[in-house]
Amino acid sequence: MSLRLMCVTAHPDDESGAFGGALLMAHARGGDTTVICLTEGRAASNRGDARSDDELAAARIAELDVSCGILGVTRYEVWKYPDAALIQSNLFEITTRLVERMRQLRPHVVLTFGGDGGPNLHRDHAVASFAATAAFHWSGRSNFAQKQLENGLALWAPQKLYYSSTNFTISKFKEEAAVAPRTPASIALDLGPLQEVKRQAIEAHDTQGVMSRAAEVYEKFGHEERYLLASARHPERFQNETDLFAGIEEV
Repeated sequence: MSLRLMCVTAHPDDESGAFGGALLMAHARGGDTTVICLTEGRAASNRGDARSDDELAAARIAELDVSCGILGVTRYEVWKYPDAALIQSNLFEITTRLVERMRQLRPHVVLTFGGDGGPNLHRDHAVASFAATAAFHWSGRSNFAQKQLENGLALWAPQKLYYSSTNFTISKFKEEAAVAPRTPASIALDLGPLQEVKRQAIEAHDTQGVMSRAAEVYEKFGHEERYLLASARHPERFQNETDLFAGIEEV
């Protein structure tokens, strides 16, 4: 069976920093992997040598291309919704587009952020979570995006939805982060030697200089990725799981 995974992110660099290990593991198993990035990241405060928002967007997309190559991603897409203002976008439109891609690519597993916004509590991450969660549940329902079905697409219900989880925060709002509700974890992936490959993918995002700012955090926590199984077909089967693809049914 060809395993298929879709990862819904908000910015170039999310795919490596939050989900790089899972993407590498899926690729190592011969899986088909898709990254959908909702913005170009043109509002980032870290801008490298970019002299304008357009230059920064172009640089970040080029960095995403390199990172996805390192991670063995089968395909990636950048949808160009407004960075740092994703909540102002049309969530119905984003969800409908995600449903279309799920019906076309037929992923077994979907990865995204939790509603907390990840370790930096980013609102764009939370919006990506909201849209991806809705699309996960609605792509298999005949009462949503019916025109897609009329145009020849078939219903598709992904089997497992995971939210990224961390046991650390890097939010600049430290007092708020200390009391903010956070996404728990139900599974931890030990990256082993893939930790170094994930580091290379993170470092491909040169404009962001993540490792220059978070090297200590990565050394302490980068050996694993943590996820919450947020929804699944037959969820009672997945107690104490160690594999994101565990229990996938061939369809």
